[in-house]
Amino acid sequence: MEGITIFDTTLRDGEQSPGCSMNVAEKLRMAHQLDRLGVDVIEAGFPIASEGDFAAVQAIAAVVRRPIIAGLARACAKDIERAWQALQGAARPRIHVFLATSDIHLKYKLRISRQQCVEQASEAVRLAKSLCDDVEFSPEDATRTDPEFLCQVVEAVVAAGATTVNIPDTVGYTTPAEFGELIGTIRDNVRGIAGVTISAHCHDDLGLAVANSLAAIAAGARQVECTINGIGERAGNASLEEIVMAMRVRPDRLAYATGVVSEQLFPASQMLSEITGVAVQPNKAIIGRNAFAHEAGIHQDGMLKNPLTYEIMTPQSVGVPDSKLVLGKHSGRHALGLRCEQLGHQFDRYQLDEVYRRFVVLADQIKQVEDHHLLELIAAIQKGRPVPAPDEAQVKALSFAVAAGAAARSDSGREHSQRLLSVPLPNPAESASLALNPMAEQHADQEDYLWGV
Repeated sequence: MEGITIFDTTLRDGEQSPGCSMNVAEKLRMAHQLDRLGVDVIEAGFPIASEGDFAAVQAIAAVVRRPIIAGLARACAKDIERAWQALQGAARPRIHVFLATSDIHLKYKLRISRQQCVEQASEAVRLAKSLCDDVEFSPEDATRTDPEFLCQVVEAVVAAGATTVNIPDTVGYTTPAEFGELIGTIRDNVRGIAGVTISAHCHDDLGLAVANSLAAIAAGARQVECTINGIGERAGNASLEEIVMAMRVRPDRLAYATGVVSEQLFPASQMLSEITGVAVQPNKAIIGRNAFAHEAGIHQDGMLKNPLTYEIMTPQSVGVPDSKLVLGKHSGRHALGLRCEQLGHQFDRYQLDEVYRRFVVLADQIKQVEDHHLLELIAAIQKGRPVPAPDEAQVKALSFAVAAGAAARSDSGREHSQRLLSVPLPNPAESASLALNPMAEQHADQEDYLWGV
């Protein structure tokens, strides 16, 4: 398999996400986790932006020795020299220079001509190359740049000494087929491009950042720029965990390898959320709290028989402790019966039917049934009493608590694990032993399947 360089920009582009800024100590802590994760390049910051950013890049460069440490610089001498001051203690430094190339940026932001753009980009790369052997250049807003002019700029910076050329979809404008074609155009038309690495840097304004990144890889890009949790400007950057696991799970279609230690993905996500105070959306792929959680009875029944029925990767492969089955109104008898057994209560088929009937009524009122609710329900049934239903004030209080829990960043993981039913799930080879103990074996598979949900 061909290798793909994972360029992590969580500490630079990711930090530019509103509310996600980090101080020096936090950046250093996160950089150590990125090192454990196995990324190839850490873009540690934008040294000219502030004294704090300079100090963070300098500190990371001094102690994180395995990966390349990159610092961002605009295409001007002051920025480039400042970046080098921060990076020169690194074992493997890289200066990352950028300059906008689209006509809209040239006209309204930079107020320079196309020719001036080519000259400025070339001069900046030559200066960076005189200081550092490893120089990356990014033509900002590349996907809205005239392709012929883009090739002209890229050819100029390659001639000036750039070792990596990054093609950014700065405003998340492109589509996968279009972006793949653009990468192909650059490969086919730029002299000297075979000697440099083509990179992709995609934003998620249309929700296509990961798809565009994978299309770029398929078209010949061999570096991809991404962030933990997909944080970044506006709608964010391409999500590192999604790109890595797409290649890991589908090598038949994406036959590329990375050096990422996938078991460190969830710890990295959790650390970043803790540092920034920005929670991950529950349905976020790979590392969201619902990514390995199941409530629907049909799904739970399948999971209890063989996890491969509803999970295409194991939670442990990305560092999540285990899958979870949520007890709610969509849950089935199979999951409910197993939880009752775990709580010390075994029922025959018809007793469980009665527990299940009352459980569904309760679940309709309080959304998620926790262990103490279930134990109260069982006790009431055994004593022949009506199941105690929460009054309106209790329901409102529970709803408020759930909403508050979702908003609480530091405790989100703990609250989640308390609310969800965690059931040890079997290996496929063990699935035959999973039927509830009292279940009669003579029932047809289809009947048991329907009863189980």
